[in-house]
Amino acid sequence: MRQTLRRSCATCAKSKHSCDLRTPRCSRCLKREVQCVYVNEPLTAPPAAPTQEDGGLITDYRLGSLDPFDSYPQTRLPRKHVERLIHSFLHKIAFQYYPLDLSATSNPFLISWWPLALGDPALFHVSLQTASLDEELLAQKGFQTSELLMADSVALVRRKIEDVSLAVQDGTINSVITLATIEFGKGNINVAEMHVDGVKRLVSMRGGINSVRQSSPLTARMVSWVSMIIMGHPQFETQDDFGIGDGIPPIPEWQLDSAAHCGHFCELSIDLDYTVRNVFIRLRNVFQRAQRTSFPTTRLHDLTCFVIHRLLLSASDTANPQPSPVTECIRYATILYMFIIQGPTYYSHAVIFNSIVTRFMERLKQLESTPRVCDSLALWLLTIGMVSSTSTTRYQWFMERAQAMSTPLQLGNWDDVLVRIKSALWLETPQCEDIFRPHWDAILSAEDLPGPPGFTACVSPSSTGVGFPWDIISPASLVLGSPGSIMPSSASMFTKDDSTPSTPPSRLQIETHRYDQYD
Repeated sequence: MRQTLRRSCATCAKSKHSCDLRTPRCSRCLKREVQCVYVNEPLTAPPAAPTQEDGGLITDYRLGSLDPFDSYPQTRLPRKHVERLIHSFLHKIAFQYYPLDLSATSNPFLISWWPLALGDPALFHVSLQTASLDEELLAQKGFQTSELLMADSVALVRRKIEDVSLAVQDGTINSVITLATIEFGKGNINVAEMHVDGVKRLVSMRGGINSVRQSSPLTARMVSWVSMIIMGHPQFETQDDFGIGDGIPPIPEWQLDSAAHCGHFCELSIDLDYTVRNVFIRLRNVFQRAQRTSFPTTRLHDLTCFVIHRLLLSASDTANPQPSPVTECIRYATILYMFIIQGPTYYSHAVIFNSIVTRFMERLKQLESTPRVCDSLALWLLTIGMVSSTSTTRYQWFMERAQAMSTPLQLGNWDDVLVRIKSALWLETPQCEDIFRPHWDAILSAEDLPGPPGFTACVSPSSTGVGFPWDIISPASLVLGSPGSIMPSSASMFTKDDSTPSTPPSRLQIETHRYDQYD
């Protein structure tokens, strides 16, 4: 039982001076080079309660103020600085990393990640580092604090991976994948890829990504998504359509009857890869069911992660025979659409997104020399192309072709466009129209906008509208099938072969910080 409630060290109390409660010695004792003894473990007064800031995101957020008992792991930073970084992480970074959930009572970085960080020094340092980088980027006065935290983070992670039981903990995996994003943002691509390889080995030691998901959904989601963004390609397999396997699982709605709730347009012969066709069909069904019973944003993230992994894993530049151009157009358009409706999560996906836009545009150009595609699907492809290429030099190419279709299809307003693209693939959300509509409003309000040279819109035999000059295909043919359809037939653990170059994002233009491989 405590004999006194005194918080100050014995020396400061005897001299009746204020004590800053630093451990193992307070600043005054350290400066005077005298012994510092606490009768009780230092306690600190709770910081001010959270306010209604950041757009009202911190509503009803408690957590006992920040950390009223100074129970967070020790760092080399002053206590006030640590508290400021904690506040920034809880009130800002958590919502930047996971904008899918802006509630302080359910955001996974607040209810799952942060409690874990309070008991894990490595994850705590990494979390502070994300807040410190954000603070320093705004201040533009160097990166001294984040570099200090980086050095300590790496040292703490090295210490954990020396013990197998600690290496496979959620906190360790979270720490390493976050270090990967930080290094990727700095432009240290080789180091970022080394971290991803290390995470993959840790996940394998845990029994696979689905096993990790059973105990820590946030860890599994972040590892799957971020590793793909950094490497430019999926690093984990997916389960099958019925949830069997050790890979990334589909959402429950994916497993329902894929023949249900499909519109009937027209049955056309189509040379389409089975995987792409199957994904397109099932997505249409999931989206149609979502009109009656919407699923939460976390479910959308799980669906997006699964679909993009499935489609990228089945893409191959060496397949023989090569997939048809229409297969590849639908593949990459679907990937881009899923990226768009979900938005950035954990970290910017700009690098992989732009590379997919490039592939998509290449496939569309190949289709210009072949027969026709159904009006609605062509319009959907071009609409995704416009949104995906916004603020790039590619935008004009997509916009001109969309404009060329508008007149023969008699598109007078956004509602005319929406009816057609909904018949292809569309998820009803409040944000979707806000994202897509401005591009068509600009086209339909423009006068005498020239079409691309050599472009000829031609009448589609399957409708009264006008088709894009590609192979004959419609959303219904994806659903109904036809005779022409293609049917299913520790030290060394963190090394990386850097033979594949990649382009770093421009979000973090800061000093590089390289360090040796984990020992």
